Amino acid sequence: MAHEHNHEEELHVQHITVIDENGNEQLCEVIHVHESAEFGKSYVFYSMVGAEEDEDGSVEIFVSSFVPSENGEDGELTPIETEAEWDMVEDVLNALEDENEE
Repeated sequence: MAHEHNHEEELHVQHITVIDENGNEQLCEVIHVHESAEFGKSYVFYSMVGAEEDEDGSVEIFVSSFVPSENGEDGELTPIETEAEWDMVEDVLNALEDENEE
């Protein structure tokens, strides 16, 4: 008996839980993680699970700096603090959008 297997790479969607300003937990999908040697931090790009698309088919993307815990599994999201960090984040986001358009 022959078995056919589909060996295409499976996409593993990562999720994180974010606490909003009202203390509510929000499930989010990780879009991209960027490590910046310049700032010595990692940045996580994410969107809310179930977020509605706008008229262009886009969803709102959030970005936070990320400090992993000692065990490497959990960590703490912190706000981006400087204009230079925001400039770098915008460059990364633009590059991601360009990749998706190709």
